[in-house]
Amino acid sequence: VQLQASGGGLVQAGGSLTLSCAPAGIIYSSDSMGWYRQAPGKQREMVATIQSADDTTTYADAVKGRFTVSRGYTKNMVKLQMNNLKPEDSGVYYCNAANAREFVWKPARDFWGKGTQVTVSS
Repeated sequence: VQLQASGGGLVQAGGSLTLSCAPAGIIYSSDSMGWYRQAPGKQREMVATIQSADDTTTYADAVKGRFTVSRGYTKNMVKLQMNNLKPEDSGVYYCNAANAREFVWKPARDFWGKGTQVTVSS
């Protein structure tokens, strides 16, 4: 299943963006949905996740208090509200469905989107 992310763009430092992610097909279940990012020359890192069982959220220390992860109008849609953006937030943001199944009889695995570019100018 392809995860489709949208909402990236160019914004000045201190500005806000909202990223959205929705699956192009069916996701029967997942352990969590979330967002990761990768800056040039750096490894991909977790930004925020939301657990499927109880909506518990987890954030990277660098974004706590500025970013909010939430579900869309279905359980398999996820949003990331990003406020007070900083240049170091720039990178490609990827949507993730962790340990997910398209159907109950299929093995679980991670699904990823193609990513959406976020650029924060100083």
